[in-house]
Amino acid sequence: MTYFPDYLKTYPNMHSPFPFHLSRNTLEHGFRAHRHDYLEFSYVVEGRGAESINDVKHTMAPGTFTFVLPYQVHEIFTDPGQKLVLVNGMFSMDLLMEPGNDQGLSDLFNDSNGLPAYVQFEGAEQKMMSSLIEEMVKEYHGDERYRQTLLKAKLKEILIRFDRHRFQHAGQEEEAATLAKSPSRSSHAVWPIIHYIHRNYQEDLALSDLAARFTMSVSRISEVIKQTTGQTFVHFLHDLRLRHACSLLVSTDMSVTEIALEVGYGSYKTFSRIFRESKGIVPKEYRRVEHGRAVT
Repeated sequence: MTYFPDYLKTYPNMHSPFPFHLSRNTLEHGFRAHRHDYLEFSYVVEGRGAESINDVKHTMAPGTFTFVLPYQVHEIFTDPGQKLVLVNGMFSMDLLMEPGNDQGLSDLFNDSNGLPAYVQFEGAEQKMMSSLIEEMVKEYHGDERYRQTLLKAKLKEILIRFDRHRFQHAGQEEEAATLAKSPSRSSHAVWPIIHYIHRNYQEDLALSDLAARFTMSVSRISEVIKQTTGQTFVHFLHDLRLRHACSLLVSTDMSVTEIALEVGYGSYKTFSRIFRESKGIVPKEYRRVEHGRAVT
């Protein structure tokens, strides 16, 4: 019997103007194997256990920071007699993207660079990271001015410090840089393709465009997208566009036609049909229902 891990597609605040959720969780019996289409980090506050990411297992102890990319299958195991206390952050890739051609933190999404998905902070570095995490938790639950701006800045600082640490402690800086540039590793890595789709889904994007850009055949690029996301390219593209549309329906006064054009559909009719097929209701009704929930 083939086993398929859970596919988690939502998290609190996902359709809000600031798609970021932070929580403190206690795991007595680990967490089942799953994957999702958003970014996630975890930081161990207390307890011991282990985590498997795409079949690569590492220990978890106070000071362990893990950064999970979309569609990576991961599972958490709690050691006998232990309780794992974690701070988990779930967020949209959009929070890390910069306008224009600025690549920002895009190298964090490169899973072909040979760097691990976790680091173990010790000593002064652990104290610093724990302090940054606690500051983020405090800010997240507060309502001070510029809250979202500061949370975004703290998120970026935490991820930068994580990436610097794993790069410095890999002991293979030159080798890692070589691997990242190697055509045999990078040209067929799926993550740059997924990243590019995330950045350009509002445009008139076709598989042939991706094939030309990443020097792969249309059939091969279609295959790797399906293997990674569990969806065809078309369904994956619709999913990204509809997620953006849901956020705009809830958080703005834009007309449905304006939203259709904003997220990448050429007409209201096409957008409305695809939205109804996916959500079970038309966009205007979705807006009415979500606004009603906000009031109550």
